[in-house]
Amino acid sequence: MVRWFFLLFYVGFSTVQSAQADTVKLTSLLWPPYAGYQLVQEGASVAVARAAFAQMDQQLIVDFYPWTRAIKLAAMPSSDYIGYFPEYYFETDKFIFSKPIGIGPLGIVEQKSHPISWLHLTDLNRYTLGVVKDYVNTDSLDLMIASGNQPVEAATSDEQNIRKVAAGRIDGAVIDINVLHYLLKQPHLQPLADKLQVNRQLIANKQLYVAFRNTEEGRRWRDMFDQGLAKLDIESIMGDLLFQEEALNH
Repeated sequence: MVRWFFLLFYVGFSTVQSAQADTVKLTSLLWPPYAGYQLVQEGASVAVARAAFAQMDQQLIVDFYPWTRAIKLAAMPSSDYIGYFPEYYFETDKFIFSKPIGIGPLGIVEQKSHPISWLHLTDLNRYTLGVVKDYVNTDSLDLMIASGNQPVEAATSDEQNIRKVAAGRIDGAVIDINVLHYLLKQPHLQPLADKLQVNRQLIANKQLYVAFRNTEEGRRWRDMFDQGLAKLDIESIMGDLLFQEEALNH
């Protein structure tokens, strides 16, 4: 009986370990239409990431937090999370990045009555721009901000920046254009849509990534993820999900 008990215990324990080994946990933020528990398939970026892991017979669990907390949780050595997303590439020792999981157009939201005129990035130094705390923008823009050449006001969300632009408290705000379009279709922000527009010039088309913790385990998951990602039509998955969200918000 004792032997059978330990055998059953071992089999049960092995099954639990196997289930855990087939599951990966990442953090994300509410960043529609790319990520959010309220979205179809939890967002376009989540759909791509989940499909990539599924190609490798792995299950993805995504938990949503404010952005700063999402990054901190993913960076903790003792965390259940092995990374976070969607993120732009930046130089760091804490994380390693997957192959791109999609592309997001980065631009500026401005008042229709007071458009921002710029040709070179340094021309933006004449204006005060809104940014979201702890968001990566572009290397050049972030360098101007860090050096103090670019006047900015940091907010806790894109929504807060949209409201500040509409009220004339800042000249414009750096934002992903798909995020802007999604937010301006929401009932509580829709009244602001007539006041706002996208600046005629994009800052960049930014590739999106999953950031894995820079450890042996993180590298193993990153390599597995990239293998699964290579089997997908990313553009098709992203396009379908963005279209569905667009249709739901009309």
